[in-house]
Amino acid sequence: MSDLILFLHRRDLRTADNVGLAIARQRSPKVVGVFCFDPNLLQRDDVAPARVTYMIGSLRSLQQRYAEAGSQLLILNADPRTAVPKLAKALNAQAVFWNWDVEPYSQERDRAMISALNQAGIEVKTSWDQLMHSPEEIKSGSGSPYTVYSPFWRNWVSKPKAEPMPDFVGAEGLTEAEAETAKQAGTIALPTAKDLGFVWDNSLMLEPGEQAAQERLEEFCQSAINAYQEQRNFPANPGTSLLSAALKFGVIGVRTVWAATLTALEQSRSDETQASIQTWRQELAWREFYQHVMYFFPELAEGAYRKVLKTFPWENNEEYFQAWCEGRTGYPIVDAAMRQMNEAAWMHNRCRMIVASFLTKDLLVDFRLGEKYFMQRLYDGDLSANNGGWQWSASSGMDPKPLRIFNPASQAKKFDADADYIREWLPELRSVDTKDLITGEISQSDRDRCGYPSPIVDHNQQQRKFKEQYQQQRAIVGSEPAS
Repeated sequence: MSDLILFLHRRDLRTADNVGLAIARQRSPKVVGVFCFDPNLLQRDDVAPARVTYMIGSLRSLQQRYAEAGSQLLILNADPRTAVPKLAKALNAQAVFWNWDVEPYSQERDRAMISALNQAGIEVKTSWDQLMHSPEEIKSGSGSPYTVYSPFWRNWVSKPKAEPMPDFVGAEGLTEAEAETAKQAGTIALPTAKDLGFVWDNSLMLEPGEQAAQERLEEFCQSAINAYQEQRNFPANPGTSLLSAALKFGVIGVRTVWAATLTALEQSRSDETQASIQTWRQELAWREFYQHVMYFFPELAEGAYRKVLKTFPWENNEEYFQAWCEGRTGYPIVDAAMRQMNEAAWMHNRCRMIVASFLTKDLLVDFRLGEKYFMQRLYDGDLSANNGGWQWSASSGMDPKPLRIFNPASQAKKFDADADYIREWLPELRSVDTKDLITGEISQSDRDRCGYPSPIVDHNQQQRKFKEQYQQQRAIVGSEPAS
Protein backbone atom coordinates (compact mmCIF):
# COMPACT_ATOMS: atom_id res chain seq x y z
CA MET A 1 0.00 0.00 0.00
CA SER A 2 1.24 3.51 -0.86
CA ASP A 3 1.97 6.34 1.55
CA LEU A 4 -0.96 8.33 0.11
CA ILE A 5 -3.49 9.76 2.57
CA LEU A 6 -6.75 11.23 1.34
CA PHE A 7 -8.18 14.02 3.47
CA LEU A 8 -11.93 14.44 3.04
CA HIS A 9 -13.12 18.03 3.49
CA ARG A 10 -16.68 18.85 4.52
CA ARG A 11 -17.16 21.70 7.02
CA ASP A 12 -13.46 22.59 7.10
CA LEU A 13 -12.74 24.32 3.79
CA ARG A 14 -9.27 25.53 4.74
CA THR A 15 -5.72 24.27 5.14
CA ALA A 16 -4.74 26.41 8.16
CA ASP A 17 -5.68 25.34 11.70
CA ASN A 18 -7.30 22.13 10.46
CA VAL A 19 -6.96 19.35 13.04
CA GLY A 20 -7.45 16.33 10.81
CA LEU A 21 -5.40 17.74 7.95
CA ALA A 22 -2.51 18.62 10.27
CA ILE A 23 -2.50 15.08 11.72
CA ALA A 24 -2.53 13.62 8.22
CA ARG A 25 0.43 15.78 7.20
CA GLN A 26 2.35 14.65 10.29
CA ARG A 27 1.84 11.07 9.13
CA SER A 28 2.86 11.54 5.49
CA PRO A 29 3.87 14.31 3.08
CA LYS A 30 1.65 12.77 0.43
CA VAL A 31 -1.72 14.14 1.47
CA VAL A 32 -4.34 14.88 -1.17
CA GLY A 33 -7.59 16.67 -0.43
CA VAL A 34 -11.02 15.45 -1.53
CA PHE A 35 -14.38 17.22 -1.54
CA CYS A 36 -17.58 15.43 -2.51
CA PHE A 37 -20.74 17.22 -3.62
CA ASP A 38 -23.27 15.09 -1.80
CA PRO A 39 -26.63 14.74 -3.62
CA ASN A 40 -28.24 13.77 -0.31
CA LEU A 41 -27.56 17.35 0.81
CA LEU A 42 -27.62 19.33 -2.44
CA GLN A 43 -30.92 17.87 -3.63
CA ARG A 44 -32.79 18.83 -0.47
CA ASP A 45 -35.45 21.53 -0.82
CA ASP A 46 -33.86 23.81 1.77
CA VAL A 47 -30.58 24.64 0.03
CA ALA A 48 -29.86 28.35 -0.46
CA PRO A 49 -28.26 29.32 -3.80
CA ALA A 50 -26.18 31.92 -1.97
CA ARG A 51 -24.85 29.25 0.39
CA VAL A 52 -23.76 27.04 -2.50
CA THR A 53 -22.15 30.07 -4.16
CA TYR A 54 -20.13 30.84 -1.02
CA MET A 55 -19.15 27.18 -0.63
CA ILE A 56 -17.88 26.87 -4.19
CA GLY A 57 -15.95 30.12 -3.93
CA SER A 58 -14.32 28.75 -0.79
CA LEU A 59 -13.51 25.48 -2.57
CA ARG A 60 -11.84 27.45 -5.35
CA SER A 61 -9.71 29.15 -2.71
CA LEU A 62 -9.00 25.78 -1.09
CA GLN A 63 -7.75 24.35 -4.39
CA GLN A 64 -5.30 27.23 -4.63
CA ARG A 65 -4.08 26.58 -1.08
CA TYR A 66 -3.46 22.93 -1.91
CA ALA A 67 -1.56 23.89 -5.04
CA GLU A 68 0.60 26.30 -3.03
CA ALA A 69 1.37 23.47 -0.59
CA GLY A 70 2.43 21.16 -3.44
CA SER A 71 -0.67 18.95 -3.59
CA GLN A 72 -4.20 19.11 -4.99
CA LEU A 73 -7.88 19.03 -4.03
CA LEU A 74 -9.90 16.41 -5.89
CA ILE A 75 -13.61 16.90 -6.55
CA LEU A 76 -16.33 14.25 -6.62
CA ASN A 77 -20.02 14.64 -7.39
CA ALA A 78 -21.70 11.48 -6.10
CA ASP A 79 -22.86 9.80 -2.92
CA PRO A 80 -19.78 9.92 -0.65
CA ARG A 81 -20.72 6.63 0.98
CA THR A 82 -19.70 4.86 -2.23
CA ALA A 83 -17.65 7.47 -4.13
CA VAL A 84 -15.02 8.05 -1.43
CA PRO A 85 -14.25 4.33 -0.82
CA LYS A 86 -14.15 3.82 -4.61
CA LEU A 87 -11.58 6.61 -5.03
CA ALA A 88 -9.50 5.45 -2.07
CA LYS A 89 -9.36 1.88 -3.41
CA ALA A 90 -8.51 3.04 -6.94
CA LEU A 91 -5.59 5.12 -5.65
CA ASN A 92 -4.47 2.39 -3.24
CA ALA A 93 -4.62 4.95 -0.41
CA GLN A 94 -3.07 4.10 2.92
CA ALA A 95 -5.82 5.92 4.85
CA VAL A 96 -8.69 8.39 4.64
CA PHE A 97 -8.82 11.15 7.27
CA TRP A 98 -11.67 13.53 8.05
CA ASN A 99 -13.16 15.71 10.77
CA TRP A 100 -16.42 14.77 12.51
CA ASP A 101 -19.68 16.66 12.19
CA VAL A 102 -22.58 16.77 14.68
CA GLU A 103 -25.55 16.59 12.32
CA PRO A 104 -27.70 13.44 12.17
CA TYR A 105 -27.22 12.74 8.46
CA SER A 106 -23.48 13.37 8.75
CA GLN A 107 -23.18 10.79 11.51
CA GLU A 108 -25.06 8.21 9.42
CA ARG A 109 -22.99 8.96 6.30
CA ASP A 110 -19.70 8.69 8.17
CA ARG A 111 -20.60 5.35 9.73
CA ALA A 112 -21.35 4.00 6.26
CA MET A 113 -18.03 5.28 4.88
CA ILE A 114 -16.09 3.83 7.80
CA SER A 115 -17.69 0.42 7.20
CA ALA A 116 -16.92 0.47 3.46
CA LEU A 117 -13.34 1.64 3.93
CA ASN A 118 -12.65 -0.88 6.67
CA GLN A 119 -13.97 -3.67 4.46
CA ALA A 120 -11.48 -2.54 1.82
CA GLY A 121 -8.66 -2.64 4.36
CA ILE A 122 -8.20 1.12 4.33
CA GLU A 123 -7.56 2.90 7.61
CA VAL A 124 -9.91 5.66 8.76
CA LYS A 125 -8.76 8.43 11.09
CA THR A 126 -11.25 10.96 12.43
CA SER A 127 -10.87 14.11 14.55
CA TRP A 128 -12.97 16.88 16.07
CA ASP A 129 -12.21 20.21 14.43
CA GLN A 130 -15.23 22.51 14.16
CA LEU A 131 -15.60 22.80 17.96
CA MET A 132 -13.27 24.04 20.69
CA HIS A 133 -14.49 21.09 22.75
CA SER A 134 -16.04 17.87 21.51
CA PRO A 135 -19.50 16.93 22.82
CA GLU A 136 -18.05 14.26 25.11
CA GLU A 137 -15.77 16.83 26.79
CA ILE A 138 -18.53 19.10 28.10
CA LYS A 139 -20.97 17.27 30.35
CA SER A 140 -22.61 17.89 33.69
CA GLY A 141 -21.34 16.44 36.96
CA SER A 142 -23.66 13.48 36.47
CA GLY A 143 -22.18 12.79 33.05
CA SER A 144 -25.25 13.88 31.09
CA PRO A 145 -25.27 16.46 28.28
CA TYR A 146 -26.32 20.01 29.13
CA THR A 147 -29.75 21.24 28.06
CA VAL A 148 -29.33 24.76 29.48
CA TYR A 149 -26.77 27.23 28.18
CA SER A 150 -25.58 28.95 31.39
CA PRO A 151 -24.06 25.87 33.11
CA PHE A 152 -22.74 24.76 29.71
CA TRP A 153 -20.96 28.10 29.35
CA ARG A 154 -19.44 27.92 32.82
CA ASN A 155 -18.03 24.47 32.10
CA TRP A 156 -16.99 25.32 28.53
CA VAL A 157 -15.14 28.54 29.37
CA SER A 158 -13.30 26.91 32.27
CA LYS A 159 -11.62 24.35 30.00
CA PRO A 160 -8.14 25.01 28.54
CA LYS A 161 -8.37 26.01 24.88
CA ALA A 162 -6.20 24.44 22.19
CA GLU A 163 -3.89 26.59 20.10
CA PRO A 164 -4.27 26.77 16.30
CA MET A 165 -2.92 23.78 14.40
CA PRO A 166 0.09 24.18 12.07
CA ASP A 167 -0.57 25.11 8.46
CA PHE A 168 -0.49 22.57 5.65
CA VAL A 169 2.85 22.97 3.82
CA GLY A 170 5.49 20.90 2.05
CA ALA A 171 3.06 18.33 0.74
CA GLU A 172 3.18 16.04 -2.28
CA GLY A 173 0.37 15.45 -4.75
CA LEU A 174 -0.62 12.72 -7.16
CA THR A 175 1.57 11.61 -10.01
CA GLU A 176 0.21 12.03 -13.54
CA ALA A 177 -0.69 8.36 -13.63
CA GLU A 178 -2.47 8.59 -10.28
CA ALA A 179 -4.33 11.71 -11.42
CA GLU A 180 -5.59 9.79 -14.44
CA THR A 181 -6.65 6.92 -12.17
CA ALA A 182 -8.55 9.43 -10.01
CA LYS A 183 -10.42 10.68 -13.09
CA GLN A 184 -11.35 7.13 -13.97
CA ALA A 185 -12.66 6.76 -10.41
CA GLY A 186 -14.95 9.76 -10.78
CA THR A 187 -13.09 12.99 -10.01
CA ILE A 188 -14.20 16.08 -11.96
CA ALA A 189 -13.28 19.73 -12.40
CA LEU A 190 -14.72 22.07 -9.79
CA PRO A 191 -18.19 23.07 -11.04
CA THR A 192 -19.81 26.48 -10.68
CA ALA A 193 -22.94 27.00 -8.64
CA LYS A 194 -24.88 27.41 -11.89
CA ASP A 195 -23.49 24.08 -13.12
CA LEU A 196 -25.18 22.54 -10.09
CA GLY A 197 -28.43 24.42 -10.71
CA PHE A 198 -28.04 27.24 -8.17
CA VAL A 199 -28.18 30.88 -9.23
CA TRP A 200 -27.15 33.73 -6.93
CA ASP A 201 -26.14 36.93 -8.72
CA ASN A 202 -26.15 39.29 -5.73
CA SER A 203 -23.06 40.00 -3.66
CA LEU A 204 -22.27 38.20 -0.39
CA MET A 205 -21.66 39.79 3.01
CA LEU A 206 -18.25 38.08 3.16
CA GLU A 207 -16.08 37.02 0.24
CA PRO A 208 -15.44 33.27 0.11
CA GLY A 209 -12.14 31.74 1.12
CA GLU A 210 -9.59 31.59 3.92
CA GLN A 211 -7.91 34.91 3.24
CA ALA A 212 -11.14 36.92 3.29
CA ALA A 213 -12.22 35.25 6.53
CA GLN A 214 -8.85 35.87 8.18
CA GLU A 215 -8.88 39.52 7.11
CA ARG A 216 -12.40 39.93 8.40
CA LEU A 217 -11.46 38.39 11.77
CA GLU A 218 -8.47 40.73 12.12
CA GLU A 219 -10.55 43.76 11.19
CA PHE A 220 -13.27 42.84 13.68
CA CYS A 221 -10.80 42.21 16.52
CA GLN A 222 -9.14 45.55 15.91
CA SER A 223 -12.36 47.53 16.05
CA ALA A 224 -15.94 46.31 16.46
CA ILE A 225 -15.22 43.61 19.05
CA ASN A 226 -14.29 46.36 21.54
CA ALA A 227 -17.84 47.71 21.51
CA TYR A 228 -19.59 44.44 20.71
CA GLN A 229 -21.58 44.20 23.92
CA GLU A 230 -23.28 47.53 23.25
CA GLN A 231 -23.44 47.53 19.45
CA ARG A 232 -24.31 43.92 18.58
CA ASN A 233 -28.08 44.47 18.93
CA PHE A 234 -28.39 47.43 16.54
CA PRO A 235 -28.98 46.12 13.02
CA ALA A 236 -28.16 49.43 11.31
CA ASN A 237 -24.65 49.42 12.82
CA PRO A 238 -21.65 47.34 11.66
CA GLY A 239 -21.28 45.82 15.13
CA THR A 240 -21.02 42.08 14.41
CA SER A 241 -18.21 39.92 13.03
CA LEU A 242 -20.00 38.69 9.88
CA LEU A 243 -18.03 35.44 10.29
CA SER A 244 -21.06 33.14 10.56
CA ALA A 245 -20.70 31.70 7.04
CA ALA A 246 -16.94 31.24 7.49
CA LEU A 247 -17.55 29.32 10.71
CA LYS A 248 -20.39 27.30 9.19
CA PHE A 249 -18.14 26.06 6.37
CA GLY A 250 -14.99 25.99 8.47
CA VAL A 251 -13.29 28.51 6.20
CA ILE A 252 -11.62 29.74 9.37
CA GLY A 253 -10.61 27.58 12.32
CA VAL A 254 -12.32 28.07 15.66
CA ARG A 255 -8.95 27.89 17.47
CA THR A 256 -7.72 30.73 15.27
CA VAL A 257 -10.80 32.72 16.23
CA TRP A 258 -10.27 32.05 19.92
CA ALA A 259 -6.59 33.02 19.66
CA ALA A 260 -7.64 36.33 18.11
CA THR A 261 -9.81 37.07 21.16
CA LEU A 262 -6.79 36.44 23.40
CA THR A 263 -4.81 39.03 21.44
CA ALA A 264 -7.72 41.46 21.61
CA LEU A 265 -7.90 40.99 25.39
CA GLU A 266 -4.18 41.68 25.75
CA GLN A 267 -4.61 44.92 23.83
CA SER A 268 -7.79 46.03 25.62
CA ARG A 269 -7.53 49.09 27.82
CA SER A 270 -10.83 49.14 29.70
CA ASP A 271 -13.32 46.97 31.54
CA GLU A 272 -15.88 47.79 28.86
CA THR A 273 -13.77 46.39 26.04
CA GLN A 274 -12.94 43.28 28.06
CA ALA A 275 -16.65 42.76 28.73
CA SER A 276 -17.38 43.11 25.00
CA ILE A 277 -14.77 40.53 24.09
CA GLN A 278 -16.18 38.15 26.68
CA THR A 279 -19.69 38.68 25.29
CA TRP A 280 -18.49 37.69 21.82
CA ARG A 281 -16.84 34.62 23.30
CA GLN A 282 -20.20 33.72 24.80
CA GLU A 283 -21.65 33.83 21.31
CA LEU A 284 -18.99 31.35 20.19
CA ALA A 285 -20.08 29.15 23.10
CA TRP A 286 -23.75 29.48 22.05
CA ARG A 287 -22.69 28.14 18.64
CA GLU A 288 -21.07 25.15 20.30
CA PHE A 289 -23.98 24.63 22.70
CA TYR A 290 -26.38 24.27 19.79
CA GLN A 291 -24.00 21.84 18.06
CA HIS A 292 -23.61 19.76 21.22
CA VAL A 293 -27.36 19.46 21.77
CA MET A 294 -27.87 18.54 18.10
CA TYR A 295 -25.29 15.79 18.56
CA PHE A 296 -26.92 14.40 21.72
CA PHE A 297 -30.55 15.11 20.73
CA PRO A 298 -30.76 14.54 16.95
CA GLU A 299 -34.55 14.56 17.20
CA LEU A 300 -34.30 18.36 17.46
CA ALA A 301 -33.78 18.44 13.69
CA GLU A 302 -37.32 17.10 13.26
CA GLY A 303 -39.32 19.15 15.75
CA ALA A 304 -39.90 20.64 19.17
CA TYR A 305 -38.02 19.68 22.31
CA ARG A 306 -40.75 20.78 24.74
CA LYS A 307 -43.85 18.65 24.95
CA VAL A 308 -46.19 21.63 24.98
CA LEU A 309 -45.05 22.57 21.44
CA LYS A 310 -44.85 19.05 20.01
CA THR A 311 -48.59 18.98 19.32
CA PHE A 312 -49.32 22.71 19.39
CA PRO A 313 -52.32 23.65 17.19
CA TRP A 314 -50.49 25.93 14.75
CA GLU A 315 -52.86 27.68 12.37
CA ASN A 316 -50.35 27.77 9.48
CA ASN A 317 -52.28 30.35 7.48
CA GLU A 318 -50.63 30.18 4.05
CA GLU A 319 -51.47 33.80 3.20
CA TYR A 320 -49.85 35.02 6.42
CA PHE A 321 -46.81 32.84 5.86
CA GLN A 322 -46.27 34.16 2.33
CA ALA A 323 -46.64 37.75 3.53
CA TRP A 324 -43.99 37.06 6.17
CA CYS A 325 -41.65 35.45 3.62
CA GLU A 326 -41.97 38.38 1.23
CA GLY A 327 -41.66 41.12 3.85
CA ARG A 328 -45.16 42.53 3.51
CA THR A 329 -46.73 41.94 6.93
CA GLY A 330 -47.31 45.66 7.51
CA TYR A 331 -44.89 45.66 10.46
CA PRO A 332 -41.85 47.69 9.29
CA ILE A 333 -39.12 46.11 11.45
CA VAL A 334 -40.31 42.61 10.51
CA ASP A 335 -40.55 43.42 6.81
CA ALA A 336 -37.18 45.18 6.73
CA ALA A 337 -35.52 42.10 8.21
CA MET A 338 -37.18 39.73 5.75
CA ARG A 339 -36.24 41.96 2.82
CA GLN A 340 -32.65 41.98 4.05
CA MET A 341 -32.54 38.19 4.07
CA ASN A 342 -34.20 37.86 0.67
CA GLU A 343 -31.83 40.36 -0.95
CA ALA A 344 -28.58 39.84 0.96
CA ALA A 345 -28.89 36.15 2.04
CA TRP A 346 -28.13 37.28 5.59
CA MET A 347 -30.03 38.79 8.51
CA HIS A 348 -28.86 40.50 11.68
CA ASN A 349 -29.27 38.22 14.69
CA ARG A 350 -31.51 40.61 16.63
CA CYS A 351 -33.81 40.67 13.63
CA ARG A 352 -33.76 36.87 13.35
CA MET A 353 -35.28 36.77 16.84
CA ILE A 354 -37.84 39.45 16.01
CA VAL A 355 -39.15 37.80 12.84
CA ALA A 356 -39.12 34.32 14.39
CA SER A 357 -41.17 35.51 17.35
CA PHE A 358 -43.55 37.27 14.97
CA LEU A 359 -44.09 34.20 12.80
CA THR A 360 -44.76 31.89 15.73
CA LYS A 361 -46.40 34.13 18.34
CA ASP A 362 -48.23 36.63 16.11
CA LEU A 363 -49.05 34.55 13.05
CA LEU A 364 -49.27 31.18 14.85
CA VAL A 365 -47.26 29.48 12.12
CA ASP A 366 -45.21 26.36 12.91
CA PHE A 367 -41.59 27.33 13.59
CA ARG A 368 -40.39 24.55 11.30
CA LEU A 369 -41.77 26.44 8.28
CA GLY A 370 -39.77 29.52 9.24
CA GLU A 371 -36.71 27.43 10.03
CA LYS A 372 -36.86 25.89 6.57
CA TYR A 373 -37.38 29.24 4.85
CA PHE A 374 -34.29 30.60 6.58
CA MET A 375 -32.27 27.65 5.29
CA GLN A 376 -33.59 28.29 1.78
CA ARG A 377 -32.27 31.87 1.89
CA LEU A 378 -29.31 32.27 4.29
CA TYR A 379 -25.77 31.94 3.01
CA ASP A 380 -24.68 31.14 6.58
CA GLY A 381 -27.54 28.68 7.13
CA ASP A 382 -26.44 26.02 9.63
CA LEU A 383 -28.72 23.26 10.90
CA SER A 384 -27.66 23.44 14.56
CA ALA A 385 -27.55 27.23 14.91
CA ASN A 386 -30.69 27.81 12.86
CA ASN A 387 -32.65 25.14 14.69
CA GLY A 388 -31.44 26.37 18.07
CA GLY A 389 -32.40 29.95 17.30
CA TRP A 390 -35.83 29.02 16.01
CA GLN A 391 -36.63 26.73 18.92
CA TRP A 392 -35.51 29.46 21.35
CA SER A 393 -37.80 32.00 19.64
CA ALA A 394 -40.72 29.58 19.33
CA SER A 395 -40.51 28.58 23.03
CA SER A 396 -40.12 24.99 21.85
CA GLY A 397 -36.48 24.43 22.73
CA MET A 398 -34.10 24.15 25.66
CA ASP A 399 -34.76 27.41 27.45
CA PRO A 400 -35.37 28.05 31.17
CA LYS A 401 -37.76 30.88 30.20
CA PRO A 402 -39.93 29.14 27.62
CA LEU A 403 -42.64 31.72 26.94
CA ARG A 404 -41.01 34.74 25.36
CA ILE A 405 -42.86 37.11 23.01
CA PHE A 406 -41.26 40.06 21.21
CA ASN A 407 -43.25 43.21 20.51
CA PRO A 408 -42.14 44.51 17.09
CA ALA A 409 -42.71 48.15 18.07
CA SER A 410 -40.77 47.98 21.32
CA GLN A 411 -37.96 46.08 19.58
CA ALA A 412 -37.75 48.74 16.87
CA LYS A 413 -37.84 51.54 19.45
CA LYS A 414 -35.01 49.97 21.41
CA PHE A 415 -32.76 48.79 18.59
CA ASP A 416 -33.60 50.99 15.55
CA ALA A 417 -34.62 54.23 17.23
CA ASP A 418 -33.84 56.39 14.18
CA ALA A 419 -35.39 53.85 11.80
CA ASP A 420 -32.16 53.72 9.77
CA TYR A 421 -32.40 49.96 9.33
CA ILE A 422 -36.08 50.12 8.37
CA ARG A 423 -35.43 52.85 5.79
CA GLU A 424 -32.48 50.96 4.31
CA TRP A 425 -34.52 47.84 3.54
CA LEU A 426 -37.94 49.46 3.00
CA PRO A 427 -36.99 52.36 0.71
CA GLU A 428 -40.63 53.01 -0.12
CA LEU A 429 -41.11 54.21 3.47
CA ARG A 430 -38.17 56.63 3.61
CA SER A 431 -40.43 59.69 3.67
CA VAL A 432 -42.56 58.42 6.57
CA ASP A 433 -41.99 59.94 10.04
CA THR A 434 -39.51 58.03 12.17
CA LYS A 435 -41.97 57.64 15.05
CA ASP A 436 -44.52 56.03 12.74
CA LEU A 437 -41.91 53.67 11.29
CA ILE A 438 -40.89 52.50 14.73
CA THR A 439 -44.36 52.03 16.15
CA GLY A 440 -45.75 50.72 12.89
CA GLU A 441 -48.67 53.13 13.32
CA ILE A 442 -48.46 54.42 9.76
CA SER A 443 -51.57 56.19 8.52
CA GLN A 444 -53.62 54.50 5.85
CA SER A 445 -53.00 57.45 3.52
CA ASP A 446 -49.23 57.04 3.94
CA ARG A 447 -49.52 53.30 3.38
CA ASP A 448 -51.52 53.87 0.21
CA ARG A 449 -49.10 56.56 -1.01
CA CYS A 450 -46.08 54.34 -0.40
CA GLY A 451 -47.68 51.12 -1.58
CA TYR A 452 -47.12 49.53 1.82
CA PRO A 453 -49.63 47.02 3.22
CA SER A 454 -51.74 47.34 6.35
CA PRO A 455 -50.82 45.09 9.31
CA ILE A 456 -52.05 41.57 8.60
CA VAL A 457 -52.78 40.91 12.29
CA ASP A 458 -53.10 42.84 15.55
CA HIS A 459 -50.09 42.08 17.76
CA ASN A 460 -51.91 42.43 21.08
CA GLN A 461 -54.80 40.20 20.05
CA GLN A 462 -52.50 37.54 18.64
CA GLN A 463 -50.28 37.61 21.72
CA ARG A 464 -53.28 36.90 23.94
CA LYS A 465 -54.43 34.15 21.59
CA PHE A 466 -51.04 32.45 21.62
CA LYS A 467 -50.82 32.58 25.41
CA GLU A 468 -54.28 31.09 25.79
CA GLN A 469 -53.48 28.22 23.44
CA TYR A 470 -50.13 27.68 25.11
CA GLN A 471 -51.77 27.37 28.55
CA GLN A 472 -54.39 24.99 27.14
CA GLN A 473 -51.64 22.79 25.71
CA ARG A 474 -49.75 22.80 28.99
CA ALA A 475 -52.88 21.57 30.73
CA ILE A 476 -53.16 18.74 28.20
CA VAL A 477 -49.55 17.53 28.04
CA GLY A 478 -48.47 18.09 31.64
CA SER A 479 -44.98 18.87 32.92
CA GLU A 480 -41.97 19.48 30.71
CA PRO A 481 -38.69 17.51 30.68
CA ALA A 482 -36.26 18.70 33.31
CA SER A 483 -33.66 21.18 32.04
